[in-house]
Amino acid sequence: MIYYFIKIIISAISIVIISEIAKRSSFIGGLIASIPLISLLAFFWLYIETKESSKIIDLSYAIFWLVIPSLVLFLILPELLKYGLNFYISILLSIILTIICYWFMIIILGFMGIKL
Repeated sequence: MIYYFIKIIISAISIVIISEIAKRSSFIGGLIASIPLISLLAFFWLYIETKESSKIIDLSYAIFWLVIPSLVLFLILPELLKYGLNFYISILLSIILTIICYWFMIIILGFMGIKL
């Protein structure tokens, strides 16, 4: 139980640090957020729990392929906000479009014979 508490605290602290830095500098906040911190934490937690490199390999490949459709969120959200849409509506629409792109990517990868 303590292990899960430590995982939650470290993960939460990472998010808080990024958001606090972004208040002062969007560039530095973006730089830190662009480092795949969540992926790195997931690699560490998964390895500590399983000691299986094959699980890290599979997770790494899945992340690679799914990063591509996730970029849609970062393109659509600022455009919707520029057009004056409400923040919450913009986030919701961006998430929906990103989910659709995930779906398309999974279908395309399936045609290419890549299973996630």
